[in-house]
Amino acid sequence: MTNSCQYAPGDYVVYPAHGVGQVLAIEHQTIGGHALDLLVIAFDRDRMKLRIPVTKVRESGLRRLSTRKTMESALVTLRGKARVKRTMWSRRAQEYEAKINSGDPVSIAEVVRDLYRSATQPEQSYSERQIYELALERLTCELAAIEAIDAMQATQKVEKLLNAA
Repeated sequence: MTNSCQYAPGDYVVYPAHGVGQVLAIEHQTIGGHALDLLVIAFDRDRMKLRIPVTKVRESGLRRLSTRKTMESALVTLRGKARVKRTMWSRRAQEYEAKINSGDPVSIAEVVRDLYRSATQPEQSYSERQIYELALERLTCELAAIEAIDAMQATQKVEKLLNAA
């Protein structure tokens, strides 16, 4: 089997369900009598390794880090006015989780913006806070990887934008 993978060891990638990871290797394994090339990705934050068959990479939603332009659009989204629909929380929670799992930084930024609470605003429910923190973590990890800064600096940058909005 020839290795026609568009990713190489050392590349940073985004897997929608887990966020930013780094390609460790491309392994050749025989599983159930079938020879497969597998992309091995490490997610340090979750202490997890994921193996994806090279032939399934496209349909898995795996992608390269966003461009600086796309990330800038996401950061501009943070400065916008929060849009909270007047639907039941369970429905909104599903929509927020779908946006987070899409892997799209602009959609994730919308969730961060909509669920952000400043010190002067009422407290969030536990589930709102959980979804907010997941979205914030996904956004800041990708921002950190793009700008070659640590996650704390990326979080501070995002929170500064949210507080200025």
